Amino acid sequence: MSDVLTEVPGSTLGGVLWDMDGTLLDSEKLWDIALRELSLRLGGPMTEATRVAVIGASSPFALATLFDSLDLEQHPEAVAEAKDWMYTRVGDLFEDGVTWRPGAQEALATVRDGGLRSALVTNTERVLVERALGMLGREFFDHSVCGDEVPAGKPAPDPYLRGAHLLGLDPAQCLAIEDSPTGTASATAAGCAVLVVPCEVDVATGPGRVFRESLAGLSVHDLHDVHSSVSR
Repeated sequence: MSDVLTEVPGSTLGGVLWDMDGTLLDSEKLWDIALRELSLRLGGPMTEATRVAVIGASSPFALATLFDSLDLEQHPEAVAEAKDWMYTRVGDLFEDGVTWRPGAQEALATVRDGGLRSALVTNTERVLVERALGMLGREFFDHSVCGDEVPAGKPAPDPYLRGAHLLGLDPAQCLAIEDSPTGTASATAAGCAVLVVPCEVDVATGPGRVFRESLAGLSVHDLHDVHSSVSR
């Protein structure tokens, strides 16, 4: 792997931390199907407000929000059963096929070819991420961090702090690539610069965030430029 820092004078970017659902894979739509079906199984249709609230969220938060929206008590057994059903359903939908977000596959190769370290940082739990990595390509990631491997999932900073640590970098040396308000808040709280490529919902502007319509045409110099522009 080349040392990209010597190729871009003045750059402090050392690694890229990738979100998965909605950023690399157009899989938020699959979670939408599963959550809406689960809501009906639990007693009623899911409202749009609930759906927006759980985009990019951790499984515990998503399930708690769904149960609250239906005025259901969160008995541990009921929540565990709902979680098992949800993950089984999403896994089946993954097997049926999930598409890449525009430019994402090429962007992964660009980062790897450019010599930057790379980690997958997702709220999705390991059991499903292992299946997704087969499609994403394990060779593009030095490490991966899943929602069930940190004390608290996004929007807490824990996943991105863990990702940076595994790469041997300070969060300030990392660029997170995100699509959701939840994930963006997590990366910002961890101290990462963030490239936001919205998918299902809008993300508010704020310090340390640069927006792009898609990952198509993304170059290594674009990544360094984004990082530099919000790290001054």
